[in-house]
Amino acid sequence: MEKEKTKHKLIIIGSGPAGYTAAIYAGRASLAPVLFTGQEPGGQLATTTDVENYPGFPSGIQGPELMQQFREQASRFGTEVVDASVDRVDFSKKPFEIYSSNKQYQTDAVIVSTGASAMWLDLESEQRLRGRGVSACATCDGFFFKDKDVVVIGGGDVAMEDAIFLTKFAKSVQVVHRRDELRASQIMQDRAKANSKISFVWNTEVKDVLGEQDVTGIRVINNKTNEESEIACQGLFVLIGHKPNTDIFKGQLALDKKGYLVLKEKTATSVAGVFGAGDVHDHAYRQAITAAGFGCMAAIDAERWLESGE
Repeated sequence: MEKEKTKHKLIIIGSGPAGYTAAIYAGRASLAPVLFTGQEPGGQLATTTDVENYPGFPSGIQGPELMQQFREQASRFGTEVVDASVDRVDFSKKPFEIYSSNKQYQTDAVIVSTGASAMWLDLESEQRLRGRGVSACATCDGFFFKDKDVVVIGGGDVAMEDAIFLTKFAKSVQVVHRRDELRASQIMQDRAKANSKISFVWNTEVKDVLGEQDVTGIRVINNKTNEESEIACQGLFVLIGHKPNTDIFKGQLALDKKGYLVLKEKTATSVAGVFGAGDVHDHAYRQAITAAGFGCMAAIDAERWLESGE
């Protein structure tokens, strides 16, 4: 059976703050964008509880509620929101071709805002307690752990940077690492080790996160001695990295060695007419507000590119 085919000016792939903001701007520019929500509608914020650092919400807002408001605003300006994932793309021809389920979409321009997914420990208890003491973002959630004991999992630069950041709020920070040395840069190691609030637990892996309603501790095992023990804490920060959601763009767009989208100028990718926005390329900030800013930029760049008729 031949796939149903439709033609559009702009398609946005991804529905976090970057995608929805791009849709708002594109809609207001009369581009009638189509937005695919993907496997994680609303992005990482859709699985976040309290959001207190997004401007305009002095009392804070729940992540899913904020993303629903983004969606409603995008729809108000004419965005067609498709609750589906994109299966594959073809950027080798014009118009570009986007495939989803049994439909083929053609489009003059594309904004890629598929984000990045935090890497987790794959524990049932970890997922159950996400937002209730388990987090993958110290900048987002550190404020909630004033005078608490927290544990950081990881040994890279981000883990050390976030461990240091957490000392602004937490009573103590224990870094649990599966090896006997860190892979972070020497300067970040030195800074972390010089901080009196930070201590290290080496050659240790997490077996379980403890607590019913909130985190009360973790059960760990020493991978050298096989000895199990428990560490009491009220917060667990899993900081073992992020994976950009770019698998469908391999061979289509330039990616760096970690899989992040490479931007050439402003938000332009390696293919003229395809633009990038948010955590799919930004591994430095990874905040909702910066993602939204990139979405705005990508929409303006796409609109100008379309107007130029290149």
